[in-house]
This record gives sequence, structure tokens and C-alpha cells, in this order.
Amino acid sequence: MCKPDQSLRKPRLADLGDDLLELTLWQQVRAILLPLGSFAAYWPLAYSGHWVLAVLSLMVLSFTTYGSTSHDLVHRNLGLPPWLNQLLLSIVEVLALRSGHAYQAAHLHHHARYPHSDDIEADASRMTFLRALWEGVIFQARICKWAWKHAPGQRRWIAIEGAVVTCSVVASLLATEFTLIPFAYVVLMVAGSWIIPLITSYLPHDAHGDSEIEQTRRYRGTLIRLLSFDHLYHLEHHMYPAVPHVKWRILAGRLDPWLDKAGVQSIRLWF
Repeated sequence: MCKPDQSLRKPRLADLGDDLLELTLWQQVRAILLPLGSFAAYWPLAYSGHWVLAVLSLMVLSFTTYGSTSHDLVHRNLGLPPWLNQLLLSIVEVLALRSGHAYQAAHLHHHARYPHSDDIEADASRMTFLRALWEGVIFQARICKWAWKHAPGQRRWIAIEGAVVTCSVVASLLATEFTLIPFAYVVLMVAGSWIIPLITSYLPHDAHGDSEIEQTRRYRGTLIRLLSFDHLYHLEHHMYPAVPHVKWRILAGRLDPWLDKAGVQSIRLWF
């Protein structure tokens, strides 16, 4: 396989279009309402016995938190006031029983340091498939511990988020005397987080690459788009982290001629 041409100048974001940074009011509102609405939908669906729909609502919640809305909040890409951005980051991730500010600290460090060995978020990219799966089980605890040590400015947020998550888990256990629905929520949300290192680190990254365009994989094709819900544009995200996730597909289309010229290979599944 030919190595990509590293001598080509990367296009400026302004050359690709300043509209990539612009969101309509509806796009902002939708990004916030999707996780909140998914959380709210679970309870009446579960209590009325519609378990398939209840589980689907939590799948949507898992997907629209870490990879979508929370990710945009981590990068402050939704154009919100700083105080509101940080509050929503905390609320949205706590709904998924995670610390939003531990995530923010680890993820921004990832963008600053990848592929160096001190990048905790990218550890799974250097692991075997099975080890990356196990990493999912311990990942949230690892990044909370890492963020507490390396991001002292976030400790108050992390402590509050950790306390709320702990109280929620304890409350779900106490409630089992009356109903299993809160405990089922906890189990499903925690298990849903176990695939995060596999999906966000192991699959899209190649820590052995020599340059920015070799260290993150280029995924294309209709099947991959459908399976990932347009969330495997990781190379493009690394190149232009200020672009919100709803614009990643547009960004990829505009960047394709340059990536083709640079000789960056695409990964496809059948079509």
C-alpha cells in the first residue's frame, strides 16, 4: 500500500466553508432534546411494559450522549454560553451515569497528545480486540481517576457528577424491593458504555501512523454510514475538531478531493 503524501498543505477550514461551524437554532435545540427526550421516554415505556421501546430509548440515549451531544459540548461546538455548555455537559453525561467533565478533560487531552503514550483515551487503539473490549468495563473509572489527577480545575464538577451517579446507583438498588425498572436502567446504561473504547478508539485510530492523515482511519461507504449513524468521520474530526458532529458528513464530502489527492485510503464494507 502506498503511503499518503504528507507534503500537501491541509486545507484551511475557511477554504472548506465557514458554514461548517454554523448551526441553526433547531440543530442546537435538537442536539439537546435528543438525550433528554430519550431519558424521559424510558420511564413511561418501561412502566407500561413496552420493554423493546424502552431499551431502544436507552440505546438512543447512549448514542446521543458520548458520541454526539456530549461530544459537541466537550468541544463547545454548539454555540452555547459557557456556563450553559458546562451545565448541560454535566447533566447529559450524568443521565448516562458518567462524568461529563472527566470526559472533557480526557478528550481534549487526547486531541492535544495523540498518539503519545500519555493519551489515556487512545489506549485502546494500541490494544488487541479482546483487551479493548475489557477496557470498556474499566474505562470510566480510569478516566475519572486520570482527570482528578491531571485536571484539578475540573475536580468540583467531577466530584458532583460522581456523587450523583453513585446516589443514582444506590437508589436503584434500594428500589428493587418495589420495582426493577430503575435498576434495569442502571444496568443497561453501564453496559452501553462498555463499547466506548472499541468504537471511539480501537476502530478509528492507528497509533502507529506517521502523520495526522495516517493516525486516524478514513471510513466511507453507505453501509458504514448506516451502521455508525454518520459517526465514523473520525479522521475529519481530528483534522477539524471545531466542526459539530451534525456537519461531519458535509465536511467529509468537501475534504474528499484533498484526501484522494493525498492518497489516503478509504475503508469500506461492501458498499
